[in-house]
Amino acid sequence: MADKELKFLVVDDFSTMRRIVRNLLKELGFNNVEEAEDGVDALNKLQAGGFGFVISDWNMPNMDGLELLKTIRADGGMSALPVLMVTAEAKKENIIAAAQAGASGYVVKPFTAATLNSCA
Repeated sequence: MADKELKFLVVDDFSTMRRIVRNLLKELGFNNVEEAEDGVDALNKLQAGGFGFVISDWNMPNMDGLELLKTIRADGGMSALPVLMVTAEAKKENIIAAAQAGASGYVVKPFTAATLNSCA
């Protein structure tokens, strides 16, 4: 990971998981972190601009992580934004779907700060 001022958006429907990811990022020296509870909330925040990296859960209500990823990739202003997909499932078809949709990386829960650092 590069710039310590990079602004992260952590997207997960569970506040505990958002807090865990926020703490892992803090452990790596990244303090500029905002949270969203689902893909719809994330898109609203992303459209306001300023984010340099998205870490998104896969399974969420309203708009899941894969749909969020596809929407980001289809938007000219956000299409190059790095998106790390996080999930509790290491299903081969999910990994392939995420890669085909343009995910920058794919991490299976639980993970450590070192894992996060190597993916982002």
